[in-house]
Amino acid sequence: MTNVNVVLGAGLIGQAIARRVSTGKHVLLADLHQENADAAAKVLSDAGFEVSTAIVDVSSRTSVHALVETATAIGTVTGVIHAAGVSPTQASPGTILKVDLYGTALVLEEFGNVIAQGGAGVVIASQSGHRLPALTPEQDKALATTPADELLALPMLQPDQVTDPLHAYQVSKRGNSLRVMAEAVRWGKRGARVNTISPGIICTPLAKEELAGPRGPGYRRMLELSPAGRIGTPDEVGAVGALLMGPDGTFITGSDFLMDGGVTASYWYGELAPK
Repeated sequence: MTNVNVVLGAGLIGQAIARRVSTGKHVLLADLHQENADAAAKVLSDAGFEVSTAIVDVSSRTSVHALVETATAIGTVTGVIHAAGVSPTQASPGTILKVDLYGTALVLEEFGNVIAQGGAGVVIASQSGHRLPALTPEQDKALATTPADELLALPMLQPDQVTDPLHAYQVSKRGNSLRVMAEAVRWGKRGARVNTISPGIICTPLAKEELAGPRGPGYRRMLELSPAGRIGTPDEVGAVGALLMGPDGTFITGSDFLMDGGVTASYWYGELAPK
């Protein structure tokens, strides 16, 4: 039987993790844009991987469910790498909540219904989720456990509460790690695991866009004043993804791995602390 790793979001981070964990498996690369999926598929197939592509809109249940059906028609889904999303510079607060928060809930729910025993998932969240002040226990639980299709109706997510794209992004990414914690319980009943990685600024076209955008000076200051003093690489995220999805990570589930070169440490306790 063919084992399938599904990658949602065909960017450099999704590819880097897929390369580490997909030897001998079929890689199903899904993206909102066919040309992105095709470009990633060429790189991976040139490197010897068996690859096919699909289009997916993670903010649509119909679309995510169709991807599940495509994957299960190929074989047994043993891995899910969810790296699709939009950044604060790219979208409005409403779109960010729909794609990054609701979309992740959909992916976890739909793939959690088919993930194989011994399978594993990784969701790419963000350091941004760690810079949001603490929510109430009730808000945490609501983000973690509200049925996906009711999620965007939560009072805390209404337009008068979330007015800024960065705030929408922070709430979404905090929500991703909480959601994964709750879903780990359900995935565990199938003998599968799921975790989040919260990367800092990683050298991707998206990061370069952010560095060139209105938040660029802030991001450059963030890198300069962080303990690592540099941008991260997709391969470094790939290494953590490989740990979480591979045989060395079998006791790790429902966890969130912050890997940001110490930016969050510097934000709370160092030179990046808000004055």
